[in-house]
Amino acid sequence: MKRKVTKAVFPVAGLGTRFLPATKSVPKEIMTLVDRPLIQYAIDEARAAGITEFIFVTSRGKSALEDYFDNAPELEAELRRKNKTELMDTLKTTYMDSGAIAYIRQHRPMGLGHAVWCARRLIGNEPFAVILPDDVIAADKPCLAQMVEAYEETGGCMVAAMRVPDEMTSSYGILDADSGTVDRKVQVRGMVEKPASGEAPSDLAVIGRYILTPDVMNTLDSAKAGAGGEVQLTDAIAEEIVNGRLVHGFRFEGERFDCGSKAGFLQATVSFALARPELNEEFSRFLSDIVPVARAAE
Repeated sequence: MKRKVTKAVFPVAGLGTRFLPATKSVPKEIMTLVDRPLIQYAIDEARAAGITEFIFVTSRGKSALEDYFDNAPELEAELRRKNKTELMDTLKTTYMDSGAIAYIRQHRPMGLGHAVWCARRLIGNEPFAVILPDDVIAADKPCLAQMVEAYEETGGCMVAAMRVPDEMTSSYGILDADSGTVDRKVQVRGMVEKPASGEAPSDLAVIGRYILTPDVMNTLDSAKAGAGGEVQLTDAIAEEIVNGRLVHGFRFEGERFDCGSKAGFLQATVSFALARPELNEEFSRFLSDIVPVARAAE
């Protein structure tokens, strides 16, 4: 009998250098997409998938991230005094129950695989999810919830995947799998981290959602640095295939935004703002007015 996935690891130790100078004092994960920080989107997605234990792999300078999930009694009292019940309800979505969240330090930036490995003692012998808050996915059913449903059929490891053009394969881990199948679940034969253009085994790229078995932690125990001189999570997952264990790619339904880049963050802001009924009309009108002006200036 497969165990339910109730734990999730959030690797948030990165410095966010692409967003300097903002990230000099504000963790990238707290940067707001419309009116919610990136980390809130990740937490909401995890909750919707049945996650009840949240493990953050952090580093120095992330205290604001920890404070975000704490209670705010002064703010709550002020909202209550002004009878702002809707804002009170919004505030409560940021609270985490005592014991539901844990923080682990990654003392050196040694890669995603190493960041996940830092959580090994809290994972124990259970399957777990990994969510990268930089990857924000707009979907009717949250991406991780889609994956958990598929995992209940397949077991093993599962990685979220999407098609990318050949010139972009060098920016992703790429699956050796049949990308032409209509099934959203594809069995993976191997994985290659950031292959050069023209050398990728498929057009299916791994993005920041994973469901992993505890065996991956055992592999990471002895993992060596891979691409970029870092411990790569994709290398550890590929080792599962070598050892005869099942790994599936899951072609999720939804649109992924790379909020680790400025362009991706801006694209997500526009898309999420237009999806909000209270913002759509005014914001659409603004975009309609400004786009011709921008084109004329080119």
